[in-house]
Amino acid sequence: MNRKLLLPIALMIVFALTRIPGMLPPGFSAAYALVFCAGVYFGGRMGWWLPLSAMLITDIGLNVFVYHTAPVSGFTFVSLLLYAAIIALGRLFKPKMSWLALVGGGLLGALLFYLITNTLSWLGEPAYAKTLAGWIQALTQGLPGYPPTWEFFRNTLLSGGLFTGLFVGAMKCLEVAEEAKEDAPEPEAEPEAKPEEAKA
Repeated sequence: MNRKLLLPIALMIVFALTRIPGMLPPGFSAAYALVFCAGVYFGGRMGWWLPLSAMLITDIGLNVFVYHTAPVSGFTFVSLLLYAAIIALGRLFKPKMSWLALVGGGLLGALLFYLITNTLSWLGEPAYAKTLAGWIQALTQGLPGYPPTWEFFRNTLLSGGLFTGLFVGAMKCLEVAEEAKEDAPEPEAEPEAKPEEAKA
């Protein structure tokens, strides 16, 4: 199989495994890094349909077999739109950019996802006061009886930076290896034996 296709598919499989409940701490997800790096590294339409399909399939699997809810919900489509926005963000970055710049892009994608989803929760949840104080509560403390949202924020940034850094680092290593292979001198062919030497 072509390496350009094999690598993205392998990445999607690894990502699907990280979504198994209990595999990672709450809010600690490879999703933000995955969709950002797909925008950076996966060319053409594959950069859109492959990560979004992986998100949708794993969401449906979790909803049906783990949470025992409807296969899709309004949040499913909202999250897909946000992931598509992070892919679009990744398209603004180039693979040749520095490791630090690309990790910064992954962190920005994770930050945007957190801010938008918690803002939507603030707007849709009647328990939040529709004031600046209520919005800050949604971003920091959340609702009583649940873990504070700042913990999810911390894990979102940590996971976004970690997984983006790992993926970008792996891609940089592959680029260096390929360049070294291309620059390696080809072995010189042995000169053909002269007729007199051949008779000897």
